[in-house]
Amino acid sequence: MKKNTILLITGAVLTLLFIIFSTPLFESLFYEREFSNEMYSANLYLIVAIVTVLVAWSFAGIYYYVINSVSFSRWYHWLMVLVTAMILGPVINYIYPNNIFSADGLDFSAQLFSFCMVDVIVEAVLFIIASFSIRWWSSNCRHTPIPE
Repeated sequence: MKKNTILLITGAVLTLLFIIFSTPLFESLFYEREFSNEMYSANLYLIVAIVTVLVAWSFAGIYYYVINSVSFSRWYHWLMVLVTAMILGPVINYIYPNNIFSADGLDFSAQLFSFCMVDVIVEAVLFIIASFSIRWWSSNCRHTPIPE
């Protein structure tokens, strides 16, 4: 089996494990009793994990296969896409649960903001995993951010 395929499978497995164990992971990184109970009761941890994964893998795919330009293949271009994913994912993961909590008459905006700061780090890790999983098939950006 080629190195590229092994890296893709490893990235997919790590991502799947993240989705499966998202609740214990998020609660170990940020736990506030009432907030965490409401997140768990509304099954929002799974939704947040899926959004985080979709944003990370989508932005990595966009960078390596849609943009895929020689003039956009430097490490700082990759970093701009990473920062964009690190902003968009947590913003979505703030807005959606906040709407759910508001509909239930709850105000967890401060806790949700702190939780989203944790999600920024998780988003970055997943984007890096996605990048190293799929970059090998890109024609112009496969050496970004770190050359082979």
